[in-house]
Amino acid sequence: MECFRPENSFYWIAGPCSAESEQSLLEVARKLKESGYCQLFRAGAWKPRTRPGTFEGFGLRAVRWLLTVQREIGLPVATEAANAEQAHILLHHGFDAIWLGARTTVNPFLVQEIADVVAGAPITVIVKNPINADLKLWIGATERILKASPAKVMAVHRGFQSYDEKLYRYSPRWDLAIQYMAALPSVPLLCDPSHIAGRRDLIPEVAKKALELGMAGLMVEVHLNPAEALSDSAQQLTPEAWCQLASQLVHQLREAQALGHESRLERLRIMIDSLDDELFTLLARRLDYVDQIGQYKNENNIPIFQPDRWEQLHMKRSSMASRLNLSPEFVESIINAIYAESMRRQTLIYQKSPSIPADPRLEKALEKLGAG
Repeated sequence: MECFRPENSFYWIAGPCSAESEQSLLEVARKLKESGYCQLFRAGAWKPRTRPGTFEGFGLRAVRWLLTVQREIGLPVATEAANAEQAHILLHHGFDAIWLGARTTVNPFLVQEIADVVAGAPITVIVKNPINADLKLWIGATERILKASPAKVMAVHRGFQSYDEKLYRYSPRWDLAIQYMAALPSVPLLCDPSHIAGRRDLIPEVAKKALELGMAGLMVEVHLNPAEALSDSAQQLTPEAWCQLASQLVHQLREAQALGHESRLERLRIMIDSLDDELFTLLARRLDYVDQIGQYKNENNIPIFQPDRWEQLHMKRSSMASRLNLSPEFVESIINAIYAESMRRQTLIYQKSPSIPADPRLEKALEKLGAG
């Protein structure tokens, strides 16, 4: 798919989450084209929502609106195809690109049906990651489309569903994005910071990290008036905000390249940061359960310190260290730190509503852990 590219090497896909009216699409597309930060205009015609009863797009009416943008503004256009029928409609009407959403990529049957429709067709197919963190499923979906050989195949990293995620709407799992790029180096991988962030104020940091990792560009949701958007209003930018952000990103990354940062070293560090995020998210979840246990103990006059539990945890450390190729001293220090924090939090619960006297064994245990 040949289309206008600005002087920088990044590929920008931008447009509203949903196609809401012909006039609004034309207006935002015009602004995006003038900005130079849009090679492909995106908007959802069909919106497969998690639950029924919410806005699910204007369907074929939206398809016609997008074709007007293509004809009058001169920007290539794309929308999501959730099944083979929608892919056939978009191919028949001359769309420049389609994308497979997270709920489609997760289903190999649907992916194969769409691959059969676009086989050998002059259309770009963009494969978003599946909603669950399954790298093989994502790679497999892309390979099915590659085997069909449409005009061009691209991919988008839009984050993964995680019930432990506290900051973003979807967990970025940068490590999986890096592994995807290593597995399929010929497939340009873009990032969708709008879906990962879920909030427009977090989009810049997500976008910057994605480009620092070497991703080929961004797929960003841009709306004339995000507050009034019919879907995903919290994660959309105005055209002006998007233009400013894209300009800043290009400038910052050129400066970083001028300083000669080692890309592999940066990638490895970001993978470590990603795993650290997961580690501390799991620890926070564990401590949530610790608080519930503390509350239960307090309500039922059960002492905080449980010697049997203490011994059970410490018996595990040697086998865990051996199984994971970790030193016993390191594993012991981690277990001690977690246990000390657990008892500290439960002690705070008791202090707020004391129902049993202090346990001297607890003080001795904390002293042994170095937390007293």
